[in-house]
Parts: sequence; C-alpha cells; structure tokens
Amino acid sequence: MRLAPQRNRTPGPLRAAAALGVLALLAACAPDDASDSEPTTGDGASQEGDAAPGSPSDVATDLAVPWDFEFLPGGGALATERDSARIVRVDPEGEVSEVGTVDAAAPGGEGGLLGLALGPDFESDPHVYAYATTDTDNRIVRMPFEDGELGEPEVIIEGIPSSVAHDGGRIAFGPDDMLYVGTGDAQQGDRAQDTDSLAGKILRLTPDGGVPDDNPFGNEVYSYGHRNVQGLAWDSDGQLFGVEFGADADDEVNVIEPGGNYGWPEVTGAPGNEDYRDAAVVWQPAEASPSGAAIAGGSLWVAALRGERLWQVPLTGDADDPVGDPVDHWAGEYGRLRHVEAVPDSDELWVSTSNRDGRGQPGSGDDRILSVPLQ
Repeated sequence: MRLAPQRNRTPGPLRAAAALGVLALLAACAPDDASDSEPTTGDGASQEGDAAPGSPSDVATDLAVPWDFEFLPGGGALATERDSARIVRVDPEGEVSEVGTVDAAAPGGEGGLLGLALGPDFESDPHVYAYATTDTDNRIVRMPFEDGELGEPEVIIEGIPSSVAHDGGRIAFGPDDMLYVGTGDAQQGDRAQDTDSLAGKILRLTPDGGVPDDNPFGNEVYSYGHRNVQGLAWDSDGQLFGVEFGADADDEVNVIEPGGNYGWPEVTGAPGNEDYRDAAVVWQPAEASPSGAAIAGGSLWVAALRGERLWQVPLTGDADDPVGDPVDHWAGEYGRLRHVEAVPDSDELWVSTSNRDGRGQPGSGDDRILSVPLQ
C-alpha cells in the first residue's frame, strides 16, 4: 500500500514508511484486529476520526454472493444476491426472506444482480433501484416496494456496456437526491476516455433516469477515466469518494469532482500528471481489490476482495490533504469482503463476504453479513 501524493503532502516514500510503522505498532498492540453505490455519511457514528472496529458477529449466513445492501426505514435491510438474481430482506435478528427477483439479470463472470439503492423519497414513494447485467448490457431498473414485496421492474437506463468482467455495478443516491452509478470499462480500456460512452465512468442521473441539467458533458457522464468503480460514499460535506480496481497494480480511492478525468487507461495511481487527477490512496491488488465503501466515525471504510480485509482510511477534512494513513483489519480472517455500510443512527457497520463468488474459499455459513461495532 502507498498513499498518493497530494499538495502539501509528505513525499510518498516517507508516507509509506510511516504507514508501515503504524501497522507494525498496531499489530503488536492488537493482534486480533490489525495486520498486513448507496452512500452513507454515518450520521449515527462518532466523528472523531479515531473509531476502531470491534469484534464482528454474524447477522445473516448462507447467502448466495451478497453484492449490495441498503438499510430500510424502521430496521433491517434489503440485499442483492449476484448469482441468484434475488433481492432478500435481512431483518436485525438475521431472518432472511425473498422479496422479489430481477428476472432480466443473467449471472456470469463478475456480472449478475449487483448494486441496490432505495429511492430518495422512499418513505412516501417506496421504490427500489437495482443494477443488473443482462444478456446484452448492464442496466438499472426501478421497482415499487409494497406490502414487503417488489413489483414489476421499470428500466430507467440501459445500454451500459457489459462483459464477463469489469461491469462496475455500485449505485447510490447522493446528498443532491441524484442517482450516481459506478460502471466498468467492460474490458475495453479506451471506452473510459470517451465521454460519449457509459463505460468506465461515474454516471449521474435523475431518479427517473434522466440527465441532470448541470452534468458536465450534457449527458449521463459525471466523471471519466475509470477502470471498474464499485465503491461510492459521501462525507458530511457532500464530497464524493470513488473506489475502483486497478489492473495488475494501483487500486484507487479517488476524490471525485464533476468532469474529472481519473486517467485509465493512460495512467494509474498518482503519477503527478497534470492532465489527470491523482488518486488519494493507492493500494496494490494483493492487499486490496477494493469494492464497497462507507463513511462513519470519521473514516472511509473499504471492503477488500483479494486483500481479504477491511481498510480504514481516516478523513482529515482538508481539501488539499484529504486522507490519513490507511489501517487494515482482519486480514484473512473472513475471506473476501464485498461491501460495507454504516447502520443509520448507530455506531455500527455491516460488512458482507464474497467467498462463494468463484474466487474465494467458502467456509461453513458463507456467504454472510457481519455486524461490526465501532468503538
């Protein structure tokens, strides 16, 4: 892991050395913790920036590759299962029940039923949004949610390029009540630099799938030059952070600005090229392959697949130097981690595993959603 250079930031090698020193100290003091979409600001958690995760406990087990989940008013959550195309309800006691399916989803490779979001006026106008890979594309559907069941899907955007890999899939409503969408390059990197393509982007849509008047390119594209975006989270100031996979190097956390070019496939990481925006954090895939993200307790929390750990990235609130030294938790203890969310009005995270996705080694009870107290 290395931190990306920022203005007024200590040079990269010194920051990396400092980070390793911090991790070594944590390993000595806390052997059980420290080693090697849908947005949340974590309003229920403390905001000092030094919150630490406590011991995880199971909320639900034996799920079929849970990809995303969103908390319901009144408690519990809805979750997508990538490979079954089901949307299930998970109540706080761990009971799991199916509320509907997205029949157009065609699971295969990294695709299937992916991102999930609740409409911005869910309590008065309950609609659920889902991102699905079909036989021909990636698309977003909207479904009414009545009497605990999902109604007929309505397509609000289609034609997002798809492939067996790099399908993106995270969706989340921002503080502006617009729908943000992380897409992948569908294994054709040049699409990421084409602002007329929906691939390799963060998109911004109205709740009915339209183009907001203030989008930077007059279409759905909000930022570009991305390889495979699977994490979206906003801080309390409304700043969007995007998390994406690198290729054989340079997984990234980016500070997202409208119209920003984040470099893929021309550059990766934080090379200091003035034509592109540097990443705020750069990891190598063996320690990350980052997926879902959430903000709580003054930190950005990032679930890592290949890295099999939960990353904690302290947020400084400084626009020129937005992040502190990342610290990782539970390396190798729970396998591949897919998503993390902050429980509303609570000092708690939920974290999901992805050990049944064809790349993990599932154990008894996988896949599971874990409850993690913040201390």
